[in-house]
Amino acid sequence: MLHALVTGMLTGLSLIVVIGAQNAFVLRQGIRRAHVGLVVAICAVSDVVLILAGVVGIGAIVERAGWVIDVVTWLGVAFLVWYGIGSLRRARRPETLETAGQTVRLRRSVALQALALTWLNPHVYLDTVILLGSIAQTHGSVDRWWFAAGASIGSVVWFSSLGLGATRLAPLLARPRAWQVVDLVIGLVMFVIAASLVW
Repeated sequence: MLHALVTGMLTGLSLIVVIGAQNAFVLRQGIRRAHVGLVVAICAVSDVVLILAGVVGIGAIVERAGWVIDVVTWLGVAFLVWYGIGSLRRARRPETLETAGQTVRLRRSVALQALALTWLNPHVYLDTVILLGSIAQTHGSVDRWWFAAGASIGSVVWFSSLGLGATRLAPLLARPRAWQVVDLVIGLVMFVIAASLVW
């Protein structure tokens, strides 16, 4: 139980802690202190729904066709390796986060952008639904829910910390070196998870 919970949390965090458009948006809103709670809630709740959909959906498929989990697992390994390589490449060319000169948007506009950045991102379905769903299945019929709970907790903690702690994080995350370290750690974690799926 505890192993599945912690693994779920670490896996979930490693997939969402990246300088992608969604996280940059949450961080920018946090720095501006504009509709932060709304943005955090949209991103976190959406992530939890997608995680549960992955666990339920993949579970239903596995019950009907057990061989599917093997295919999805190997696709997951390939994706993790690809994702890890991408993170290491980003670490070689660190990016910065620019927030200056942008105006505070209306609440509805902010909500729509948060929804679009979450639900219109094709990677969210690969990362959250397929990848987390398939990894959850390797923990068995009961522990997969603890894995999902861990991934959900990781998501809520990350988005809350990013949005609400943005004022303190802003000077640090404005430096390319900070994102370089983040991307390096993510890359290494991806390789470790891929190796654990193989074995």
